[in-house]
Amino acid sequence: MIADGMIEDGTIENAWYAARYQDLPAVAEQHLRLASLAYQDSPKAEMHLAIAKAIAPNNAVVLVGAYRYYFYKSRLLDALKVANECLLTVSAELRIPANWQDVMPLHADFIGDEPAHRFYLFVLKAYAYLLLRLNRLVEGALAAEKLLELDPDNKIGGQVLLDVLNRVGKDDYDD
Repeated sequence: MIADGMIEDGTIENAWYAARYQDLPAVAEQHLRLASLAYQDSPKAEMHLAIAKAIAPNNAVVLVGAYRYYFYKSRLLDALKVANECLLTVSAELRIPANWQDVMPLHADFIGDEPAHRFYLFVLKAYAYLLLRLNRLVEGALAAEKLLELDPDNKIGGQVLLDVLNRVGKDDYDD
């Protein structure tokens, strides 16, 4: 989810993400590539991810790399931890409250096309999604509702999370 929205959803996110990529030390980038190549060998891949994180601890590229690794390995709790780290990193950059529950629309122009704000919203969506997948439904609903509070036009697509949650326990023919 993070990767799909943040990287592949248009040039705005690509430009913002590319700026973080330029800040990434070459050795950290090398370890991210080595982690990718070692994907099937979890201890080796995780060692490379840990080294990349030690070199560039608050770089979004490293965090997204770790998130993707854990997400595609179906290690959702680990992916959730990385999504939370990413929220903290971006909130610090935006100078908004660190706790997503305390973020209000007045803290930033979330309805605009500012790439860092959109990135934050995509990360919050991923965070909410993971909570729902981990059956932490109340927390997931709160995160999805916060996403819609910050993105009332639903540009990021948070409403789908609440729609799915509202269908839990219902058959396809239920209203």
